[in-house]
Amino acid sequence: MRRADRLLKITHYLRQHRQAVTARQVADHFGICKRTVYRDIQCLMDAGTPIRGEAGVGYTIDKHYYLPPVTFDADELEAIALGISMVRQWTDDRFAEKASSALDKVQAVLPAGLQGELQQITTYAVDNRPEIPWSVPFSDLREHIRGQRKIELDYADEQQRKTNRTVRPLALLFFNPVWLLTGWCELRQDFRNFRLDRIQQLTSTEKTFTDEPGKNLTAYLAKVRSCDG
Repeated sequence: MRRADRLLKITHYLRQHRQAVTARQVADHFGICKRTVYRDIQCLMDAGTPIRGEAGVGYTIDKHYYLPPVTFDADELEAIALGISMVRQWTDDRFAEKASSALDKVQAVLPAGLQGELQQITTYAVDNRPEIPWSVPFSDLREHIRGQRKIELDYADEQQRKTNRTVRPLALLFFNPVWLLTGWCELRQDFRNFRLDRIQQLTSTEKTFTDEPGKNLTAYLAKVRSCDG
């Protein structure tokens, strides 16, 4: 990987994490040594990227920092357009509007030589979405995940057994045509996946939670990988 590409990817990597990221985590993710990480981070900081480093803690980046527009090749543009098309079909109107806005912004900054690529896409998500089978506010769920705010659910399982749960929402997962809310369930004291179409009522709370080891998305993904193995 070219250094310029790696610097860009490291910046994206830091922006994707809520908590500080250690040099070892960056090194393992990109397959480089820690000394290279130190040099790359220093290069980014010298260029004005708002990265903060604290000994023994790791690196964080100002989440309001946005990278300048980049140039995409034809395949990357097609992948972006396909993903945006799927978002428009399988989420809610609020998120679909954001997807359309993102596509407009991408098209607005394309160089003249690539302006025609979006009109020559060969891969499509066919517009065959049935009526959305859930009533919970999809975009509100996303905000609760990002804000690390607990929610309360009235939930019915496959046998229509009903329970009330307090959940730390961690992610939304799409298994066409089903959306799952992944979270730490305080009733079961374990990770659980909740089908959106089986959530009968969702109540927002003002209770927040921290990125606690063993109860966060990283721990959930590690558990899934160990089960698959």
